[in-house]
Amino acid sequence: MTSAPGAGPSPAAPSFAEALATGVLVLDGGLSNQLEAAGHDLSDELWSARLLDERPEAVTEAHLAYFAAGANVAITATYQATFEGFARRGVPRGRAARLMALGVTLAREAAGRARAGGVRAPTWVAASAGPYGAMLADGSEYRGRYGLGVAELERFHRPRLEVLAAAGADVLALETVPDTVEARALLRALRGLGTPAWLSYAVAGDRTRAGQPLEEAFGLAADAEEVVAVGVNCCAPEDAAGAVETAARVTGKPVVVYPNSGEVWDSGARAWRGRSTFAPGLVTGWQRSGARLIGGCCRVGPSAVAGIAAALRTG
Repeated sequence: MTSAPGAGPSPAAPSFAEALATGVLVLDGGLSNQLEAAGHDLSDELWSARLLDERPEAVTEAHLAYFAAGANVAITATYQATFEGFARRGVPRGRAARLMALGVTLAREAAGRARAGGVRAPTWVAASAGPYGAMLADGSEYRGRYGLGVAELERFHRPRLEVLAAAGADVLALETVPDTVEARALLRALRGLGTPAWLSYAVAGDRTRAGQPLEEAFGLAADAEEVVAVGVNCCAPEDAAGAVETAARVTGKPVVVYPNSGEVWDSGARAWRGRSTFAPGLVTGWQRSGARLIGGCCRVGPSAVAGIAAALRTG
């Protein structure tokens, strides 16, 4: 089988875990907002994952914009890609698995194009796996407590984690996790895959979105060998600093942090409200507290990622 363009991490790059041990990596920003800025309609239950099937070249271009801005890590368009979600659109299981794997390939292609265009920094691909609630597409990913047990959630997550790991991702991004029940399931689902992962909670203040204390939530991953970083994403920038400190203290692991812009989603009006409070200058404080993977989530675009990269270079 011939390798895809840009397959594998950058030439002579260390492994993802090795890179975390020696420095700070810049994550990308919100993939959906970059796709929307390019004119793509994501008002669909599959969200950006729909473009894996319909406009894969658009996904590559979005990744490329972040690599050009200074990101070291691209998070794939597979957050909402699940067997169940694809099945509702009539996509058979085999094709669904190929589309999930394509998410990794497209990010690799973007990395290869970035290198060909003069980007010299090493790059890695993080395969996104969103929470069970993302598949429901009803906002429950921000509440958790779905009424399912650990075993049921493990059965949901394991098959697509197997696909993403087999596709050659450098790391699995277990992101926007709303509660400790789902975190336990994800930690069980990781076992034996042979691919490292980060575990990132959606939080409000000093608790998970489901209301559990962050000390408890982060503590679940403290002894999980497969987890190379723990932290938060898709939260207000104001909540990030305390969460970073807690994650570092409780786990002793590198911390991942990529908050939203600070604007608030109005689900009734289907529009963002308020103003951005995300400032690249915040990242040096996060770094001092133990953050080693720093980027942005919803509404954080390439210009903000370029600011993060610049702040880390000069900080």
